[in-house]
Amino acid sequence: MPKISFIGAGSVVFARRLIGDILSFPELQGSTISLMDIDAGRLELITQLANKMVTQFGWAATIESTLDRREALAGADYVLIMIQVGGLEAFASDVEIPRKYGIDQTVGDTIGPGGVFRGLRTIPVLLDICWDMEEVCPDALLINYSNPMAMNCWGMDEGSDIATVGLCHSVQGTAAQLARYIGAPEDEVSYWVAGINHMSWFLDYRWGKKDAYPLLWEAMEKPEVYAKDKVRFEIMKRTGYFVTESSHHMSEYVPYFRQRPELIERFVTPRWDYLEICRSGWQPHYDRIRRQIAGEEPLQIERTHEYAAQIIYAMETNTPTRINGNVRNDSLISNLPEGCCVEVPCLVDGMGIHPCRVGDLPSVCAALNRSNINVQELAVQAALLGDRELVVQAVMMDPLTASILNLEEIEAMVAEMFAAEAAYLPQFS
Repeated sequence: MPKISFIGAGSVVFARRLIGDILSFPELQGSTISLMDIDAGRLELITQLANKMVTQFGWAATIESTLDRREALAGADYVLIMIQVGGLEAFASDVEIPRKYGIDQTVGDTIGPGGVFRGLRTIPVLLDICWDMEEVCPDALLINYSNPMAMNCWGMDEGSDIATVGLCHSVQGTAAQLARYIGAPEDEVSYWVAGINHMSWFLDYRWGKKDAYPLLWEAMEKPEVYAKDKVRFEIMKRTGYFVTESSHHMSEYVPYFRQRPELIERFVTPRWDYLEICRSGWQPHYDRIRRQIAGEEPLQIERTHEYAAQIIYAMETNTPTRINGNVRNDSLISNLPEGCCVEVPCLVDGMGIHPCRVGDLPSVCAALNRSNINVQELAVQAALLGDRELVVQAVMMDPLTASILNLEEIEAMVAEMFAAEAAYLPQFS
């Protein structure tokens, strides 16, 4: 039975979901689940919940819990990463400082000033984990859930030989959302999606064997459907393809929807602010988990659409499956830069993860992707080299930032973010 290590298990709600997914497979119910976090209180909460799950459902799993990362990693077969370096304090700086300069990020975890600085904080920590793995579990698969996904995976690929795949739920989540828009049962749709994380393209979307795009174009004409996804439908009108991630996310990655208050009002209202959700929205989930641990509320497990458990199951049982993973672009998408991080269909079986070659994306889709890859490349170099000038250049390349600020304003904003987040950026000291 495999050992599966969770680094950042104090992300309690998400860790609970993944533990339930993994142990919902009978073939994996004898696994060892090793939980690690730097927050002792949250670690204790997820440990109690995991033990409650194992006891209630009669699973044979072994639950380990430790504050020592190397102990958690030792002998692991799979390592799941779900860390947020700097926590809410740094995240607040990512969002609130750019907002002073007119850059209104609804999330700020992918590109933009917030995504760049999150990457600068996170890549060195991920590489420390990789280097530990090289010593104590060199054959393990690292499954990354931490954002900024493309920067993080790119940085790990540059600095380590550990096998890595980055996972997100935007592809399968969007596929299900499109099924609702066209009135199709979710289990009857299929798709071929490729691009970069948070900006992948539904190159083919089918209901049964028929092209479902004509139905999606019809659905867009319904005001109640269009209103749910204004940004992505506007992008589809101009490119011909629907993009992954929400309209709120997508509006951050291009210069068309957040330049002025009236554009924000038109395309991304009502407001959705992830920082505020993180500050106030998770407490009810933690309270519910405590009630479940105490037996005051039923504890139920329903397998989610996250890919991690599917990968582990496929590799352990040699049962082929297909996912969308974030991997190195080794001629997978031929009109995106070689070596960048792309999100492509991947076959998974007992031999591991096998990315599929996509070929060329439609030219306009590739062009939009490249506008984001420019930021990612410079940010990864900055994180690895500790070069402040590269950070300024990365933010200069951000499409939204460049549409609002001049160069002097960008330099001032970056300097202020460096001052606020210095404690989490030792490579620049």
